[in-house]
Amino acid sequence: MGTIPKQREIIDRREIIARLDEVRDRCRARPEDSRSAVLNLLKDALKGGRDEIRRRYEDGASGTENVRATAFLMDQILRVLYDHAFEDVYPRANPTAGERLCVTAVGGYGRGELAPWSDLDLLFLHPYKATAHTEQVIEYILYMLWDLGLKVGHASRSVDDCIRRALNDMTIRTSVLEARYIWGDQKLHNELRHRFGTEVIAGSEAAFAEAKLAERDARHQRMGDSRYVLEPNIKNGKGGLRDLHTLFWIAKYIYRVDDVRDLVAKGVFTEKEAQDFAKAQNLLWTIRCHLHYLAGRPEDRLTFDLQPEIAQRMGYTDHAGTQRVERFMKRYYLTAKEVGDLTRIFCAALESEQKRERVSGLRRLITRHREVEGFPLEGGRLTVKSEAALAAAPVDILRLFHVAQAHDLDIHPTALRAITRTLDRIGPELRRDPEANQLFLEMLASRHDPATALKRMNEAGVFGKFVTDFGRVVAQMQHDMYHVYTVDEHTIRAIGILAAIEAGELKEDHPLSTDIIHKVVSRRALYVAVLLHDIAKGRGGDHSVLGAEIAERLGPRFGLSEEETENVAWLVRHHLLMNNTAQKRDINDAKTISDFAAIVQSPERLRMLLVLTVADMRATGPTVWNGWKAALLRELYWRTEEVLSGRFDDASVQSRARDVVDRLRPELSDWSEAEFDAHIARGNSTYWLGHEIATLVRHARQIRAAEQDGQAISVATHIDAARDVTEVSIYAPDHPGLFARIAGALAMSNTNIVVASVCTLTNGKALDTFWVQNQDGEAVGRDDRLPQLPRLIADSLSGKINPERALHGWERLPERAQVFTVRPRVLIDNQASATHTIIEINGRDRPGFLYDVTRTLAALNLQINTAKIATYGERAVDVFYVKDVFGMKVQHDRKLEEIRERIGAVIGDDDGSAGDAAATAEGAKIAAAE
Repeated sequence: MGTIPKQREIIDRREIIARLDEVRDRCRARPEDSRSAVLNLLKDALKGGRDEIRRRYEDGASGTENVRATAFLMDQILRVLYDHAFEDVYPRANPTAGERLCVTAVGGYGRGELAPWSDLDLLFLHPYKATAHTEQVIEYILYMLWDLGLKVGHASRSVDDCIRRALNDMTIRTSVLEARYIWGDQKLHNELRHRFGTEVIAGSEAAFAEAKLAERDARHQRMGDSRYVLEPNIKNGKGGLRDLHTLFWIAKYIYRVDDVRDLVAKGVFTEKEAQDFAKAQNLLWTIRCHLHYLAGRPEDRLTFDLQPEIAQRMGYTDHAGTQRVERFMKRYYLTAKEVGDLTRIFCAALESEQKRERVSGLRRLITRHREVEGFPLEGGRLTVKSEAALAAAPVDILRLFHVAQAHDLDIHPTALRAITRTLDRIGPELRRDPEANQLFLEMLASRHDPATALKRMNEAGVFGKFVTDFGRVVAQMQHDMYHVYTVDEHTIRAIGILAAIEAGELKEDHPLSTDIIHKVVSRRALYVAVLLHDIAKGRGGDHSVLGAEIAERLGPRFGLSEEETENVAWLVRHHLLMNNTAQKRDINDAKTISDFAAIVQSPERLRMLLVLTVADMRATGPTVWNGWKAALLRELYWRTEEVLSGRFDDASVQSRARDVVDRLRPELSDWSEAEFDAHIARGNSTYWLGHEIATLVRHARQIRAAEQDGQAISVATHIDAARDVTEVSIYAPDHPGLFARIAGALAMSNTNIVVASVCTLTNGKALDTFWVQNQDGEAVGRDDRLPQLPRLIADSLSGKINPERALHGWERLPERAQVFTVRPRVLIDNQASATHTIIEINGRDRPGFLYDVTRTLAALNLQINTAKIATYGERAVDVFYVKDVFGMKVQHDRKLEEIRERIGAVIGDDDGSAGDAAATAEGAKIAAAE
């Protein structure tokens, strides 16, 4: 269990025994008082020991020291309890052979490791069937432990029973494997160990290892099968403590070792690998102990709210544009990856065992020896001739992955172990090698599953060593609720999505991208751009600009032409442009399209940018992509393509509006000419061009019905399955604050607005259209919220309900978002639109956020004409196209400053601070869509 320094400062068993003697003497006249006195004595000892262990931990003791000290403390408590039960409570002058008893630790406690609030797992061993005396002793010990506030898992068995159960139950077998003597009759413990080795272990090594690895794989699947989840489980997650325990169990079972360091002498691990095991385990234990202390209970999940606190406690600081919590989590993810490396090395050693069944993931193998392009094939998997041969020709490291990809072969664990041990051979010379770079580029741009090849290289540590800039983002995370994966995993996923689009596998989801990707001339440039689009994250500054500089350097090294390199750098620099334009700007505004087209300049770049944008968004997280965003990107693509091809003429807006009206007439064939002309007179060119024909038809029928029925307020809904949104149209008398009241009603229904279009008709009525989704990013109507929307909106507009009062008692922030800090910002742009002032508002999302903002805009006498509403995890990014009361842009400096101050006060954090709310558009960069 390791040496515990200054043990008696944690617990002095001799002192407790002496005090027990005092209790015995004091309670001789009243024996009934003895139990409570003993319990109080042990409570004091337990509390004192825990306090001392925690003090040491907070003074810098490691996690490993903590869990060993806690196990030592429990050992001493149990020894005192055992002796007290046998000698004072149920004494036997001449105990029989059948009354022997041994207290044994199992589970993590058996390994001598116990986190501050972990359960105590005990095995009470007796020689035969438990006697009444033995049961009394066990019961006394257990009740005392429970009264001490300990959670105890326990079993009472004979040695025969343990062996029989271990043969039939893999969980019990693992438990007995870890059994550690604590106190009592040690002969029973020794008998169990001897019989377990001869009757259970012997001949079952391969089966045990296979079962444990299968158990591990199943656990990984339950936990998400990724090391890079946002809130990892330190114990059971992939790359967590349980994976190290699995290695230890197999090692102990097969090699009969009690310490991982003993595997060095067995030739399984090198000295460094054994040290890596100890370091990984220590970090994981350190984090787990922090979790227990902070939660005050058993806690294994590294949640958002605990990550910053633990990062601070472990001494991490902000550095070079990276938050300390991100640096801490990167360390964790790299450690989880290291656990995976050790697992591969260990499995390779198992497969190399002489005179044992060969196993792959401990599956049975039929070994056939032949070669594929110079690499031996063992059991259907590529391997290397020797570690020395690989070190002598390091280009073969890349070639091995290249051949495996080309022939759809797995790589043998022995080869992966050799690669891990020769990573230092990947240096400047290999990075400059044209052949090595050609192999890498062919794998990256391969039409045969490039993501798997790159993932293998990344897992083996080759990717980050060969492309050192990529190595800097391995395990790099962003502490928010929007980015689900680390940068390296996100990048590899994006490349996989790109390849799937090109292969036609995602045609149903991405018909446009699937079509145009085959028109891309600079195909290699597109793949390299996806690889490099986030390569500069975590360096401080604008990662798009810094990434473009890296692209200019790496392009020639990879073998790209000057033109290809230029395209890659442009794509990396502008990889957020299309998404930001689609989601933050009014794509019905001609200037939005012309400005976007001026940056893109060519149809080739437009095609590449669309496909890159789709791959990037899809790889960000499982809930980021939806039909509405797809529709926005398609619409932006086609409108820009018109401009770039010369088919769009800004002077033809009125003509295009007339074309829309002409197309609308057949859809309203049941209307008289007078009715149709009267309806057309209500709108303007912006309205006719801002909606699809189907929406215009629905609006027309809604307005006619409202006018005929004398309805002051009309609310209609329509589910747009293709875009995965619900269209909500409101026809009502126009007045200041109308948008805010609608937004308030939608907030009360827990509905998200993704975009809104506001139109004031010539008859003085407002026709406002909102496209909304539920909290899962789906059209409202797949739940029970749709029927209540019209009533809520009508009641809000008529004054029957007051959204401000209704929302006042709501939780101001979703629980998971409370831990995050989002700097409130108000950005005003008078250049991006010819007719409107654009106000972009960034803040931490909460119920009623949009209502508060739009209510403030109304109080400022601003007319909202278009709104683009977006949420990126915990961050709300809302964009409004507004005019003043005279229908003009807002350009007076004093008014602009008032807008910033008033909105900044509303969106400030809970303490009322508006942060840097007065930031200008020139001085601030928005990271919401990164």
